[in-house]
Amino acid sequence: MSQRDLSLSQLMITRASGAVILIRLYVGLIFAGEGVLKFLRPESLGPGRFEKIGIPAGAFFANLDGVFEIGCGILILVGLCTRLAAIPMIVDMVGALTLTKVPLLWGNAVLYPKEHGLWDFFHEGRVEIAMLCGSIFLLIVGAGTLSLDARVQRTHASTTDIPVAV
Repeated sequence: MSQRDLSLSQLMITRASGAVILIRLYVGLIFAGEGVLKFLRPESLGPGRFEKIGIPAGAFFANLDGVFEIGCGILILVGLCTRLAAIPMIVDMVGALTLTKVPLLWGNAVLYPKEHGLWDFFHEGRVEIAMLCGSIFLLIVGAGTLSLDARVQRTHASTTDIPVAV
């Protein structure tokens, strides 16, 4: 077994309850759905939004973000390489909070010109905060027993337990 195989196997190990599927369901569906919406509503949720908040090369980064949200969202949804898929989504949510919600604390949020302060920050950032917490949770515990990660883990364990005759 190579170092790469060992690392991927370790990333897929999960002993968490099958109830984790509920977290995977909301995290995966929301990420995948928001990724699709970046392409369906480019002015309000895709390149137009990214350019409005001042991200250089907004179209490129909006489309890249949409692809990552769709891909990682689907991986999280089915429970395949869940920990690995959670990492870019954590970065995504930290970025979304930093660029679009933290400015609310100082009253200069481009996307929310009439809102400011702590309560508006919590209100507008509730989805990002929930998605960040859900992604961190999945990074820590893995996909749970009702996942493709668990199935791969069981298959891998059963193939490595078979004694080989020499």
